[in-house]
Amino acid sequence: MKSRFMRVLPLLALMVSVGVLFAGQGKVVVPDSTAERAEDIGIRAHTNHLIFAKGSPTPQATSPSGLSPATIRTVYSLPATVSPGSGGGAGVIAIVDAFDYPTAQSDFDTFSGQFGLPLSTASVCNGANPCFVKVYATGTKPKSNCGWAQEAALDIEWAHAMAPYAQIVLVEAKSNSFSDMFFAVDKATQIVASGGFGTPALKAGEVSMSWGGSEFSSEASYDSHFTTSTGVVYFAASGDAGGKTIYPSASPDVVAAGGTSLHFDSSGNFTGETGWSGSGGGPSKYEPRPGYQNGIVAIVGAARGIPDFSFDADPYSGVSVYDSTSCQGLSGWLVFGGTSVASPSLSGIVNAAANFYSNSTNELNTIYSTYSTTYGTDYRDITSGTAGSFSATTGWDFVTGVGSDLGLIGK
Repeated sequence: MKSRFMRVLPLLALMVSVGVLFAGQGKVVVPDSTAERAEDIGIRAHTNHLIFAKGSPTPQATSPSGLSPATIRTVYSLPATVSPGSGGGAGVIAIVDAFDYPTAQSDFDTFSGQFGLPLSTASVCNGANPCFVKVYATGTKPKSNCGWAQEAALDIEWAHAMAPYAQIVLVEAKSNSFSDMFFAVDKATQIVASGGFGTPALKAGEVSMSWGGSEFSSEASYDSHFTTSTGVVYFAASGDAGGKTIYPSASPDVVAAGGTSLHFDSSGNFTGETGWSGSGGGPSKYEPRPGYQNGIVAIVGAARGIPDFSFDADPYSGVSVYDSTSCQGLSGWLVFGGTSVASPSLSGIVNAAANFYSNSTNELNTIYSTYSTTYGTDYRDITSGTAGSFSATTGWDFVTGVGSDLGLIGK
């Protein structure tokens, strides 16, 4: 049996790779649920969120101090004022996470109330009531896990922030085993394809997966979970160990969400965006290059290249999240980073773009064709920053993919 010291080595390695810093302004905390242990590979998924904690030793924040939805909308040239079906989203965004998040609805409402978003029971989402629903994938309430609750808080709140009028459905897997996670993905797929809950306005939408694990030789056997239905586009976080690849974002049937860092001047004005050092990416070890990446064959070769599309993920430019459940001494208003921010946020942006393609491949064909024709108009080319051995450069790269979002066109 491995010693406790040996079991925490992967966590220590992750902390070094993402740069856990202790400074006067705070520190980056790696939740236990984000650490991958060697025995988990190919068997269990981990989360991909990090927390920037201000204060010491265990801050309990009562007001938001991370970036707000309004600030993010400005950064990514999204409309400041939206309505149902007009830049505000429609249909369903299903969030798949493990274990139970007991305070999901109340935390969703606290976040929504703070930023002027529709509350969980509002009757304006997807043409029906409610705006938020929690579902147990097996029909039975799972046990709780505070790290996965943090993940779920981030996911449901930021999908809602980017697509305020889409119905957000949290699908809770029994555990973080891949078998349970993909059972929950299938449930999420059914929910999106059927139009969610209430009177469906649109039987289409997105499934977001902010979790994953190091690639493994049999991973492609799970790819069929992303090709069984019409009207569903899948997103997954590319991971928080810079320059390394994880699954399911390595699947060619999933939009892989990478990470960037946002920069502001002393007055809070946005000054630029660079590749985040923790952004997962690289050539897949096992998945072949899909057709939509033929235009970048000189970069990716015969392998599926990761990521496709990126969003703020640096905890030092992190977003505001509300989670009332204490975890590792943290609760209340927190500042989150990691590519777990990118996956639900990009799913929300694509939802708000309202094209609602029949599958992920069609969405990815649009992203890559638009990237090649209207670069600089619909996407921001990220040309600086490194992640692992990779560097952001002009055009597509293994740090940020095609780059980050600009507006709702070409998504």
